[in-house]
Amino acid sequence: EQRQEYVETIIGASNRLSSLITNILKLNKLEKQTITPDIDTYNLSAQLAECALQFEAVWEERNIEFIADLEDEALISADPSLMELVWNNLLSNAFKFTQPGGTVSLKQTTVDDTAIVRVEDSGSGMDADTVNHIFDKFYQGDSSHSMEGNGLGLALAFRVVQMMDAELTVESEPEKGSAFTVCIPSANTN
Repeated sequence: EQRQEYVETIIGASNRLSSLITNILKLNKLEKQTITPDIDTYNLSAQLAECALQFEAVWEERNIEFIADLEDEALISADPSLMELVWNNLLSNAFKFTQPGGTVSLKQTTVDDTAIVRVEDSGSGMDADTVNHIFDKFYQGDSSHSMEGNGLGLALAFRVVQMMDAELTVESEPEKGSAFTVCIPSANTN
């Protein structure tokens, strides 16, 4: 029984290390522009729905109310696999920092020529200093979750969004939750 516990600890540490190395390599490639985005026009709404469903077990297990408000179709021209990193990171953080019984919402709208995605949570929120550094590499505002991440996810997301000629912003207050908003040019032709 004790050996099994040790094995699980080693596997957990190995997985975190693997994730750290993978994220460092991705971020390094993004910063050095060695990743060439594979731009495609696709339905952002469908991609967001697929990403959100990956977290269904999390919101059910933690008794978090999840609210999704997505358009039927919102076309964007971007790299789908890179944008998936962004959505998964924002959703993962929202669920990670929201207490059981809290709320996470995912809203997608199109205004003029811009697709807007907003991931909002009722979690612990951040102070102004944390907000100012949240997209910095290796920065972790809430060290109580340091075993669950490596401080690279938002830096990666920020860099990907920049590569897509889009914008990622954050609004947050301590104990009032956080809201991350991505504004990306729409490819809708109507």
